[in-house]
Amino acid sequence: MITEQTGHGGTEQANEPSTTASASQSAPRRTKRPLPDWKMPLASPGPETVTGKALGLAMWGPGLAWLTSMLTTMIVAQRFVASDRLQFLNNLYTRGQVAMTGSRWRAVVHPSIRAERQYVFCQNHVNLLDHCSIYAATPHFKQGIELAEHFRVPFYGWFMIQRGTIAVHKDVPRKESMRLLTESIRSEVDRGHSLLLFPEGTRTLNGRVGRFRTGVLRIAHELELPLVPVAVTGMFEVMRKGQPYLNPGHQVTVYMDEPVETRGVPRSSIQELADEVRRRVARRVNHYYDAQGS
Repeated sequence: MITEQTGHGGTEQANEPSTTASASQSAPRRTKRPLPDWKMPLASPGPETVTGKALGLAMWGPGLAWLTSMLTTMIVAQRFVASDRLQFLNNLYTRGQVAMTGSRWRAVVHPSIRAERQYVFCQNHVNLLDHCSIYAATPHFKQGIELAEHFRVPFYGWFMIQRGTIAVHKDVPRKESMRLLTESIRSEVDRGHSLLLFPEGTRTLNGRVGRFRTGVLRIAHELELPLVPVAVTGMFEVMRKGQPYLNPGHQVTVYMDEPVETRGVPRSSIQELADEVRRRVARRVNHYYDAQGS
């Protein structure tokens, strides 16, 4: 893990057109409002050649072999040892899964993030390997949150149940679902675990960061857990929603910025908390694409 303190990502400045007008002009020209960043065009294309796409499809072979072997090993190991005592296997699996995409990996972690403290890691949602992108960046055991229906998926669902993944129940009234979710999160916190959260609730379609939902953040606020803004760049270029092939050769970087405290923040300001965490995540992602001219 590369730990370094870096300066803030680049700030965006709008280039305003000249407002000089002739004396005969009776009304100012209306300017087109810029799109929100989550509605901007696709940030970058995937592989465009037939050879590139064929290679990307072929790379699923070793990736799925690694996934199957590691999940099998961890399912067996977790029958005898608690999952939070198998961090070396968690790190081996996740780092290896990113390597199997043909990508390089590094992490830039803010020095105020402490190993002995619990956090809610709020990550931009890019693809199905998001948990692999972030996991080894810090020593925290990061518990995930999944729809309960995913637990019915053979093999993968067995692994999640055994690991203690928190279930979101959609088949019960919302109030009851939130009560169950709160109890599960509180239990994980009592065990000394941190949480991994994707506040957008859905994978990006253009590489940018969508709006953050506040559901689980309200629970984090209730439990006074600090929120860590996590921006992952480069993974959208490797794999994206709706793309059947991998695109190797990219640098995947995990940025973990200074935690946002929830303690002492009034409940009425939860939306502002969500907006601030999103702003920090989006700043990193936007700077990445701005630097590429995307």
